Amino acid sequence: MSDRSSMTYKDAGVDIEAGNRFVDLIKPLVKSTNRPEVLTDIGGFGGLFSLNKDKYKSPVLVSSTDGVGTKLKLAFQLGRHNTVGIDLVAMCVNDIIVQGAEPLFFLDYFGTGMLAPEKAAEVVEGIAEGCRQAGCALIGGETAEMPGFYSDGEYDLAGFTVGVVDRDAIIDGSSIQVGEVIIGIASNGLHSNGYSLARRIVDERLQGDLNAVHPDLDESLGDALLRPTRIYVKSILNLLRDFDIRGIAHITGGGLLENVPRVLPRNGKAVIRKDSWPKLPLFELLREAGKLEEKELYRTFNYGIGMVLVVPKESVDDILSRLQGLNEQAYVIGEIAACDDQSEQVELV
Repeated sequence: MSDRSSMTYKDAGVDIEAGNRFVDLIKPLVKSTNRPEVLTDIGGFGGLFSLNKDKYKSPVLVSSTDGVGTKLKLAFQLGRHNTVGIDLVAMCVNDIIVQGAEPLFFLDYFGTGMLAPEKAAEVVEGIAEGCRQAGCALIGGETAEMPGFYSDGEYDLAGFTVGVVDRDAIIDGSSIQVGEVIIGIASNGLHSNGYSLARRIVDERLQGDLNAVHPDLDESLGDALLRPTRIYVKSILNLLRDFDIRGIAHITGGGLLENVPRVLPRNGKAVIRKDSWPKLPLFELLREAGKLEEKELYRTFNYGIGMVLVVPKESVDDILSRLQGLNEQAYVIGEIAACDDQSEQVELV
């Protein structure tokens, strides 16, 4: 005879009280990211943001969405959850700053099989920190508890940001000229790309304790791999106030080989000097352990350059000096040359 006792949502694996506790835990984190334009607290059906139109002649909204990818597997493995939220924000805001857009607000999606409020709050701690670094407000999000959909202890993250730029200030690369200079701003590691390959190299070739200090890194491999993506928003906004930046490329999935051409005119190519910036030990460790070919390095990883600027020659010294003052490591890594339609738009020399 079948059991006819009353069933609850909690019996099915969804704990509403845990969800309420999670909201209480993250309220101060969310509040710490507020901007004056934010009109609502979390908990409403939608986040309200009042655009200050007086700041702009012809405002254009710019948006981007992304996730963290398989870097999350390392967070699960190491039990560290308070940095992947920075990665989530970084992958979105770095994408819109390349068009000159100031990030205004951010929303996240957190999906898991069974909600662990404290662990989820660690994730949001990172998201809030990323928003503070980018100067945008965390105005809402979605927490989805889906029993049986995710493996125990695992979760997924996605997010999106909206920013604004004056129409006349949009950076699209169309003004780039032959002879202009390419400046690379350093990354601090893999950021959030190439982790499927990196994890395979670690699992199959390195096979060490991720928490032990690695002799080639002067830190643990786990620390090096989980280091959160740099957020370049405030530094680039600072440059845009005073300098003519012709093109900007976020060096994300596809590396230098596939991201730099996204901002180049059809008759221009980037000639990049491979020895013009120092390579981080982590990349060299992965290169040697995985026996990676050069093209694979430059197409899979950022290889030490997180953001690329194309600038007029006469501005180079002043821009490098400004970036140094903003605690950015930056290098002249190449120049723009002429090419025809059949040429590849990135040449490594």
